[in-house]
Amino acid sequence: MSEQTALLPSTSDANSYDGGANNHTTEPLPAFNITVRSVTWGLLTALTGIGLVVFLFFQDSLPDNIKMLPWIGGEPKDPMTAALGILEKAPIIDGHIDLPILIRYGGYANNVSGVDLNSKMPAHVDIPRLRKGRVGGFFWSVYVGCAGSEVEGEYFLQASWRVRDTLEQIDVAKLLIEKYPDTFHFARNAGDVRSAIANGKIAGLLGVEGAHQLGNSISVLRQYQALGVSYVTLTHTCHNAFADSCGMTPGKEPLHNGLSALGFSLIDEMNRLGVLVDLSHTSDATAIQALNYSKAPVIWSHSSARAVHNVPRNVPDDVLRLIGAGVGQTDAVVMVNFASYFVAPEGLATVETVANHVEHIASIAGKEHVGIGSDFDGIEAVPAGLEDVSKYPALIAELYSRGWKKYELAGLTGGNLLRIFEGAEKISREMKVAGVQPIYDLYDKRTDIPH
Repeated sequence: MSEQTALLPSTSDANSYDGGANNHTTEPLPAFNITVRSVTWGLLTALTGIGLVVFLFFQDSLPDNIKMLPWIGGEPKDPMTAALGILEKAPIIDGHIDLPILIRYGGYANNVSGVDLNSKMPAHVDIPRLRKGRVGGFFWSVYVGCAGSEVEGEYFLQASWRVRDTLEQIDVAKLLIEKYPDTFHFARNAGDVRSAIANGKIAGLLGVEGAHQLGNSISVLRQYQALGVSYVTLTHTCHNAFADSCGMTPGKEPLHNGLSALGFSLIDEMNRLGVLVDLSHTSDATAIQALNYSKAPVIWSHSSARAVHNVPRNVPDDVLRLIGAGVGQTDAVVMVNFASYFVAPEGLATVETVANHVEHIASIAGKEHVGIGSDFDGIEAVPAGLEDVSKYPALIAELYSRGWKKYELAGLTGGNLLRIFEGAEKISREMKVAGVQPIYDLYDKRTDIPH
């Protein structure tokens, strides 16, 4: 029986069916009606066949918005069309944006009432450009610079205002998120991010960019987490009581040779709380020790590949091999930084060179271990083609043109980060169910509390 014939009842069925009222009717349907139906179905089948031939074999000449292949599992030819389609389903979740520091030092003096995110802002981020860039969420970096031993003394015991300043940064970020409820949704966990995106909003997460902002105290970590902080970067450009930094230039002398004893305890408490361990800015020794020690998956919130551009802030291949598809077993995501000086020699940074970093990390660790952490609003020079948050689709289009599949790109844009986030949350739940208690360790150089 042909396929189109199967769509019609058989003659005997047609002669006997009366809608259930009398299934013993024997009066045949007029031959004329059967002929008309047969001709009609024949014409429809022929037209459908012709239409499929046009769509499948001549679709390259059709406008992108009516091509057939995307509807039946294929891929559009135009990279930007593909990128926009992917981002519609899997929007960008950026691991690091420095908008709060712009509000602190960019002429606003932390006065949120003077900030209009619906208009063009002076740097890289505002609501219209976030929407144009298909952004579904980002970490607001609540950063203040590290004073280092030059200001705080050899053991970081000279009081500074870093905790106060961090609280002010948290305040700025949360107030701006609250100011635009139709755009932003404050997010504490992966579920909040998914909910925000499902409702057409941009998830606002908080990350503390440096453990120097803890004031040498694990107790402060708990209070930041209670305020909604979801990651802490173990160092910034200077060493602190917890860990060694990579600095900004090669050759920075270590202080702890990686993590200090208090640093290991800090990771324990971050794991218990579900706060992501962020290894951007850390020394290679710190990163390796943290990878091997952390019970939960970790992130690099804004780092690129050292093999592509040799600066200390980028991740070397021997560390990349410890995660994902490499020799290690630790789950992690490296979120590629857009800062020109981390991407390429001066004047040579482009969207293509950023894509080179993405591909290099993926070639060693696997495509499921790479993400995006632009550092927008915290950098001066940007790559050509990635000038602000509206330009994310250009990077996705570039990678699509290099053969990345839509599901791989959906991982890059945010899926990989959410997996890590959910992994850390799972470890936190397990530790709490097991009765793991909070860490009460004190920094051993403190003299203000007997211990």
